[in-house]
Amino acid sequence: MRHAVTLVPGDGVGPEICDAAVRVLEATGVEFDWDVQQAGQAAIAEFGTPLPEHVLASIRKNKVALKGPITTPIGSGFRSVNVALRQELDLYALVRPVKAYKGARNLRDDLDFVIVRENTEDIYAGLEFERGTPDCDHLITEISGLLKKKIRPDSGLSIKPISVSGTERIVRFAFDYARKNKRRKVTAVHKANIMKHTDGLFLAVARQVAEKNPDIEFEDRIVDNMCMQLVLRPKEYDVLCCPNLYGDIISDLGAGMIGGLGLAPGANIGTNGAVFEATHGSAPKYAGQNKVNPMAVMLSGVLMLRHLEEVAAANAMEGAIARVIALGENVTYDLKEKRGDPTAVGTSQVADAVVAQLKAGA
Repeated sequence: MRHAVTLVPGDGVGPEICDAAVRVLEATGVEFDWDVQQAGQAAIAEFGTPLPEHVLASIRKNKVALKGPITTPIGSGFRSVNVALRQELDLYALVRPVKAYKGARNLRDDLDFVIVRENTEDIYAGLEFERGTPDCDHLITEISGLLKKKIRPDSGLSIKPISVSGTERIVRFAFDYARKNKRRKVTAVHKANIMKHTDGLFLAVARQVAEKNPDIEFEDRIVDNMCMQLVLRPKEYDVLCCPNLYGDIISDLGAGMIGGLGLAPGANIGTNGAVFEATHGSAPKYAGQNKVNPMAVMLSGVLMLRHLEEVAAANAMEGAIARVIALGENVTYDLKEKRGDPTAVGTSQVADAVVAQLKAGA
């Protein structure tokens, strides 16, 4: 069966790591019809927007996309294309596995947990008011009066919405994911001790959903304690269900525990579509240098294969990647013990090595 998949190469190192991932995906024997679409800085020059409507239309039609990283300006410029994609396509669940592969620079070798992050609400919803604008000044006056708490007049404001419906579906997703993937426990991550009407709501709804899923163990952890627990006792955790912000932060913590963002894949999943992407950014200073590790987007491709129910191909591809990491010969600088190791290879050579392992294991 051929699969129609939208391919968004992205900015910076995106095109070269996506090319490496596509070569490996095709080497599994699964057949793809790639619909290549540009988004981000490259799209601005041609279409005047970083996220043209035809890109969204392609993903809606194909229902599956593989995406490279896209540059997000810090503090100014357009908002994140990644966030916009998730909101426009209602990709409400972000799945980020954290798995230690033998030979990687793991903090410990028994790491194997999954972060399920709510993708559309929380402080990332984009409900912001710029300091000094009439709307911001009006809100500061109104909120200060309602809560009887003074807000400094030179403040900017961000609103943190967390809903019952949004929480119900992400927690249900976490339990369904745990059941489908033979995971034993779901942990809700929150700061309900401080934010009682947002994180408190998240926790209350999570507990209600847990009562309807008694076959899967459930617990909760305050987010700062969760970070400590993951470093000290990660084997006690399995599926972490997080609001948007905490899921983002814990994802990078997890990536650091397994050797870096070069091994951190991601799957954005909604009712009517899914976008698979590496966790890391576009690293524009390395663009065109054939230097960056492509394994995060390759492992995102593994998640995509499983989503497409190409399980045998997914297992073969993950196994080939794992063998390349374990051998430690054809890997990029970030997987070497010393970053200046002259035996490090480039992006394209990693793809060559994984393809060779796939053929050897066929």
